[in-house]
Amino acid sequence: MQRPEAAARAHTTLDEALARAKKGDQAAFAELVRAHQSMVFSIAQRFMHGFSDGRALAEDLAQEVFIHLYQNLAAIESPEHLKFWLRKVTGHRCIDHARRHKQQTARQSVSLDDAPEMHAAFQFGDTIMTTALRRMIATLPEKPRLVVTLRYQEDLDPTEIAAVLDMPLNTVKSHLRRSLAILREKVSRSFGETLV
Repeated sequence: MQRPEAAARAHTTLDEALARAKKGDQAAFAELVRAHQSMVFSIAQRFMHGFSDGRALAEDLAQEVFIHLYQNLAAIESPEHLKFWLRKVTGHRCIDHARRHKQQTARQSVSLDDAPEMHAAFQFGDTIMTTALRRMIATLPEKPRLVVTLRYQEDLDPTEIAAVLDMPLNTVKSHLRRSLAILREKVSRSFGETLV
């Protein structure tokens, strides 16, 4: 955890970088990107986990988000607003990408002869459970999946999620409740009642 002095310095640095970036300083904009790229990529990667090309999609999406930021930099008011804005735009782009990908996949068909053989790799430890949970989360519809990702990866509370997604608070809570019930049921079916 950052000490208060370090957090204050980091905040001041981001304030300065934001002000310089708004004036066209490319190095300052690069500093803003470096400060937030892991958050943006992480949200996108977790959301795109179920896709065969999820990492590449997440990289493309993160790049789009930062291009959009560059185009809209004048509207950003503070480092806090920047973080909020990036989460919001990333969330919306995730949903857009998932819908586009789903439409493209629906149009493509693969013969059984061309499909790779299914096999399961044996792994020890929590990796099996983690991988299974990620796959289960990837089966949720777009908005509930994004709500779960923001709640448990970004550690946002439902009020913050509602603000980021422009969604009523009760809808966020409902998505969380239903998603967790679905995931509990899937875990029970996959691993047995003792793990839930």
